[in-house]
Amino acid sequence: MAQEGPRRVLAAVDHAARGLGLRPGLALAQAQAMVPGLAVIAADPEGDAAALHRLAAWCLCYAPLVAPDPPDGIWIDVVGAAHLHGGEAALLSHLRRRLGRVGYRVRAALADTPGAAWAAARCLSPEIVLPPGGQRAHLLDLPLWALRLERDTVSGLAQLGIARVGHLLDQPRGPLRLRFGEDPARRLDQALGHAPEPLAYLAPPVEHAVRLTFPEPIGAPETLARVTGRLAAMLAEGLARHGLGARRLDLVFRRVDGLHQSVSVGTARPSRDPRHLARLLAERLGSVDPGHGLDEARLAAARVEGLEARQLAAPGEEPDPDAMAELVDRLALRLGPGRLFRAAPVESEWPERAVRRVAPLSPATGLTWPADLKRPGRLLTPPEPVMVMAVLPDAPPSAFTWRGSRRRVARADGPERVFGEWWRADDEVLASRDYYRVEDETGARYWLFRDAPAGEGARWWLHGLGES
Repeated sequence: MAQEGPRRVLAAVDHAARGLGLRPGLALAQAQAMVPGLAVIAADPEGDAAALHRLAAWCLCYAPLVAPDPPDGIWIDVVGAAHLHGGEAALLSHLRRRLGRVGYRVRAALADTPGAAWAAARCLSPEIVLPPGGQRAHLLDLPLWALRLERDTVSGLAQLGIARVGHLLDQPRGPLRLRFGEDPARRLDQALGHAPEPLAYLAPPVEHAVRLTFPEPIGAPETLARVTGRLAAMLAEGLARHGLGARRLDLVFRRVDGLHQSVSVGTARPSRDPRHLARLLAERLGSVDPGHGLDEARLAAARVEGLEARQLAAPGEEPDPDAMAELVDRLALRLGPGRLFRAAPVESEWPERAVRRVAPLSPATGLTWPADLKRPGRLLTPPEPVMVMAVLPDAPPSAFTWRGSRRRVARADGPERVFGEWWRADDEVLASRDYYRVEDETGARYWLFRDAPAGEGARWWLHGLGES
């Protein structure tokens, strides 16, 4: 319950109250008449604002540009940072899952403009990524309140038959401006990307950060690269004094029109090599739109770890791990973090369980595959069914048909029997597979298996391709 002048109204309602017909803005006396014995709690706007600010600060782990949007929203500018979380859709899913685990019900949307994202989150799917340039098509059928207009403005426009965003597009601006002010046209232009919308971003509580301001606006790509290199050198010097290395860097440029442009990069290992850090950031500078010029740049080490000085390797000694880490960083930046991995062995008899993906620089676990274990270069997940011909039921395949193409077998080796892992599932107690390595007449090699002994209704599957 909140006080609005002389009236006491409902500030918010829970799911049960909404099901009884109550809604925010309803007079308290009317609500109590509708639901006798209604439980009412006094609103705490200051406490709500503080909690929203804390939640927004927590969201800085996803991007360097975050702003609270009272009373119940948060802006996150993920441009230049989404790649650190596997892309835009993966970032939204991860964010909603983490907040859901602590009790928040979250709707999230990503769009080209703040206004379109606000509308999509509240009016479309609980989790949606609008395609680039797609805000117009998605906004047309939404109600006018999706443009963040005042309630009186929405009611007044509805009396004129303007109830949807699409209706507003066709109206002349002059008469609307005279009657309703600048808000309808301004909010529509902001949602469609025709007008900028500066946001009051939080200043991240980062201890290790450096800043440069420019007497004249800059914008040339080569100038941005030089500024980035200078900031990286300044930051590396500060990190060295504290024995730290950066794991995530956030570079934020402020434009002369008040808008911000950000770039974020991550490292596989702590690093304070200014050349390496500057090179990583330079790979992302192409996403920076300087507009009419940039007047400030700020580089922060949003995540740091200990990095003590050590002796460099001499020629002929073990390879420098920092050189490998720098290579991994560059590849991950260009390919995406989810596409760079190495295969690690797992203790399992089932081939598809005997390997897993790990980070490129993950420490060795001590497990290895047997040196005489012959396996194909590529496993199909899941195995694909094939039709097999054999001279005898227990003989190796003489021909097989896969994806509609028949292949005649020139050479075959096997079987190698693999038993199910009874301790994992009851249906594997009696499970077994007979694997054959075969080569067709063109020299291509395949890994086939029969999922039961011959004569017991066995089916054939293709599980691997390549050398074995």
